[in-house]
Amino acid sequence: MKTMVRVLIGLGLFGLMSVAVQAHDVTYDFDRTQDFSRLKTYALTVPASDNPLVDERLAAAVAAQLAARGLRRDDVHPDVFVTVRQTFDTHKEYTAYNTGYGPYGWGGWGWGYYGASWGLGGYGYTNIDVENVTVRTLTIELNAAATEKLVWRGVSKRTVHPMSKPERVSKRTNHEVDDIFENYPHGDR
Repeated sequence: MKTMVRVLIGLGLFGLMSVAVQAHDVTYDFDRTQDFSRLKTYALTVPASDNPLVDERLAAAVAAQLAARGLRRDDVHPDVFVTVRQTFDTHKEYTAYNTGYGPYGWGGWGWGYYGASWGLGGYGYTNIDVENVTVRTLTIELNAAATEKLVWRGVSKRTVHPMSKPERVSKRTNHEVDDIFENYPHGDR
């Protein structure tokens, strides 16, 4: 009976793990009435976070993507205001695994040493690891300067490690911003 309870707990935890946030998920939306070919200049705002070095990397990555699409920076008379925001959410992620060892010997799929052993390791013990996972949501918005109306938004969600090396943060930031702008202005490049 204890084995059945362990198996059900293990299966339940594996089900919870499938709900966890994907490593990298990008979405976008845009105003279908906006003529993006008329947008030539932009002003960029990256609200200060707790790490100004990451803010600078984000600003540089966004500026590079906009320049690649023919927009130039003009903080005085822009066609669009570009705002970059990042938020962080920390949640717990559970990982269940079976040691294979238990009071009745080695368990596993199929028949065990001392009788029927089925499910996740049979009579073995199931261990559960709990880890704090940080998810960053990066949002890039373009608002028309004349109307202050949102014309384009790209959002990326990904798990991040708060103690990443600067090279890894730069690479991840550039890749993420590149993926967000992949569908700018609306699927056409």
